[in-house]
Amino acid sequence: MEGFHPSMTSPFSYTFPISGAGSTYSTSSLWMNSRIWSKLPQRLLDRVIAFLPPPAFFRARCVCKRWYALLFSNTFLELYLQVSPHRHWFIFFKHHKTRKSYIYKNNNNGSGYGHGAASSCEEGYLFDPSDMAWYRISFALVPSGFSPASSSAGLLCWVSDEAGPKTMLLCNPLVGSITQLPPTLRPRLFPSIGLTISPTCIDVTVAGDDMISPYAVKNLTSESFHIDGGGFYSLWGTTSSLPRLCSLESGRMVYAEGKFYCMNCSPFSVLAYDITSNNWFKIQAPMRRFLRSPNLVECKGKLLLVAAVEKSKLNVPKSLRVWSLQACGTMWVESERMPQQLYIQFSELEVGNGFECVGHGDFIVIMIRGTDKALLFDICRKRWQWIPPCPYIAHDGFELHGFAYEPRLATPVTGLLDQLALPFHTFSA
Repeated sequence: MEGFHPSMTSPFSYTFPISGAGSTYSTSSLWMNSRIWSKLPQRLLDRVIAFLPPPAFFRARCVCKRWYALLFSNTFLELYLQVSPHRHWFIFFKHHKTRKSYIYKNNNNGSGYGHGAASSCEEGYLFDPSDMAWYRISFALVPSGFSPASSSAGLLCWVSDEAGPKTMLLCNPLVGSITQLPPTLRPRLFPSIGLTISPTCIDVTVAGDDMISPYAVKNLTSESFHIDGGGFYSLWGTTSSLPRLCSLESGRMVYAEGKFYCMNCSPFSVLAYDITSNNWFKIQAPMRRFLRSPNLVECKGKLLLVAAVEKSKLNVPKSLRVWSLQACGTMWVESERMPQQLYIQFSELEVGNGFECVGHGDFIVIMIRGTDKALLFDICRKRWQWIPPCPYIAHDGFELHGFAYEPRLATPVTGLLDQLALPFHTFSA
């Protein structure tokens, strides 16, 4: 599907599922009396439209010129940001399972930013866990040589693949806007990247893979970018030393309660970065000697650890468990455990290849490496279920790697970046 452009009606590729096949509806009841509904106040009508889910909103833009122009109306966008419900979606990208250099490296060939659009348009796959529905969306404006690295507040952060100072792009997939951040100060290879965006500020942290020579890297430092509505900004000027002998294997960071977290390997522990104090510290992982494929996820502001537990020498059944980090910041409490019968089925598909997890709201998605199989865990309902395969891709040697994603038509705080007198540009569809 083509990339979204304002002249187009929808960035989505979607189908219309038929629910309740046994039910019958009267077509006459679907029609509304135009003499009544034509007098509906425009402000109230806009409020109704603001509650529509993204695919329905973009379909509704085909109705008339005014509805089409809502996407560009500041008055409507202000109302939308006030009343539109938060939608806890996910976005996935294809990743070749034999690639080991960068976890989320895309598969486009090309040079760095500014050399034109990618010859092969990058695609993303949106997943709505409430309706178990898939949508396809394109990133035609994202140049080649960039890969998705993080997400927050409806924006995706794309990072340059080329070794050296890293350039990052903040992209809104729904409206096709792209804003470039200034490049980092230190040369890096494939660092871990954390992004958090609030209504008043933007924070980005890049950690590890410091290039100490053209042929060697070490996990030595982190550097942070900050800008807020109060007029304070730090353009990668805030640096901090990483704990000794750390290994940031996951390539991603998770934000929760003012801190970025990432997994540390050999042995397993959790690295935490306090944004306010600019300080890194380690948190001991639960049952760290018996963990396999540990993953950090954020759900409703809390940090969770999802991992398989294998105590081969003890009389404890293998299982997949979820722990929650308590308010003290050092203690973990087991909150959930996969039913044993389901875990047996899960382990037969996984066959020791491992899995990756991503959390958002009340949901955790668990993706089995090397397959197109994934589980969805609804924390609120305590329900486990298999996710239907994405209909837009075939299992042809690619895996899906995902991010939490909240679809938004606007993220006004990115306007702060326009105030910086820097040699970078803002691009919009």
